[in-house]
Amino acid sequence: MPLLGLVFAASLAGFCALSLAMDRHSEDVFGRGHTPGAWRQWLQLGGTALLCLSLWASLEAAGGSVGWVLWLGALTAAALATVGLLSGLPHRFHWIASAAGGVAFLSLLFCL
Repeated sequence: MPLLGLVFAASLAGFCALSLAMDRHSEDVFGRGHTPGAWRQWLQLGGTALLCLSLWASLEAAGGSVGWVLWLGALTAAALATVGLLSGLPHRFHWIASAAGGVAFLSLLFCL
């Protein structure tokens, strides 16, 4: 069961990191003139690593055939949540993204 939580939490944190690497979304969250700058590559790398972690967790949880479907479903749900957070709660976006990253990290520790 913790692997399923890891799949969604890592997907959400990954999409949040990738969106914060974009100038427009970073300005929406942190205010005008705040671009990721030097953090852009680290946010892109971290977001990609979190999405790969969610793929690994879904393949571990459900196997090779169903795991891909589980991962695509988690990606869809996380993408919709990211869009909803960016449009509805941009000032709390980075806190929710950090919480999702923390849940993903704790789930990973619990699974190992």
